Amino acid sequence: MNPRRLPSLSALRAFEAAARHESAKQAAKELSVTATAISHQIRGLEDALGVELFVRKPRQLVLTPKGRDLQEVLGIAFDNIGNAIERLKTVPSRQAVTLSTTPAVAVRWLLSWVCMLRDSHPNIDLRIHASHEAVALDGVTADLAIRYGDGHWPGLVAEKLFDNTFIPACSPLLGLTRMEDLPNHPLIHFRPQGVSVSPVNWAGWQKQAGLSGLDVSAGLVFSDETHTISAAVGAQGVALMSRPLIEDELAEGRLVQPFGPELEGKPFYLVYPESRRQDPTILAIRDWVLNVPGGLCPVSPATAG
Repeated sequence: MNPRRLPSLSALRAFEAAARHESAKQAAKELSVTATAISHQIRGLEDALGVELFVRKPRQLVLTPKGRDLQEVLGIAFDNIGNAIERLKTVPSRQAVTLSTTPAVAVRWLLSWVCMLRDSHPNIDLRIHASHEAVALDGVTADLAIRYGDGHWPGLVAEKLFDNTFIPACSPLLGLTRMEDLPNHPLIHFRPQGVSVSPVNWAGWQKQAGLSGLDVSAGLVFSDETHTISAAVGAQGVALMSRPLIEDELAEGRLVQPFGPELEGKPFYLVYPESRRQDPTILAIRDWVLNVPGGLCPVSPATAG
């Protein structure tokens, strides 16, 4: 393909602007140069083409027939270029964002609703970091997180999602209805890796219930809350579980709460860096999480700490 033989693009821009305004001064203002520079560019273009493009009158430039022909072609060409540039600028690039949360929250709450995020923000690639550890929200390990706690994390915005009440629950197949019969059934424990004693456990429940004869050190122990729930549904024993995470099983009758008491755990919060409060990607994930069905109680953003 032969290379295009075109005059200086700067000269063509200067001419097209001067032709539209019928003024070198106005063209200079539009292109942020001097009127002398515009006149010089047009003269150079006329010399290169061997034609006169303007009839120069005091305070006005009047196009010649050939100048009018060139203006029409350039006007269309520059409009096409401008439109193409805008289309390129408005095509959003794909963005990856990492949300850190516990495995149970990810599997039992968020994953069923990823379609909502995909529909509203198809160019965001969500990455779920499933862990019980509070990882750094540095944009490398994770960008934002769902954590349980008191809502105070220095440098982070914390928005409450839902309260976290723990209840004794089991399969109705066990036939358990009276607290006094609990010592006759195996206990199921949830204990995350790296945590020697869970903040909400059977020992704390027994103390509040005032029940004697319960061996709170015995039974099945799981480091994954989803496994704890599965074991309870499978009638393997009685588990102390977060009510928000087993609402479906309770509603469908696959799990029952035979008795109390209920223990209040730390609420769940959506957290992200204060410095990224206005980040469009963070806001997109925030809006998605706050609109996921399942007992949310969103509050106004508050800077923790």
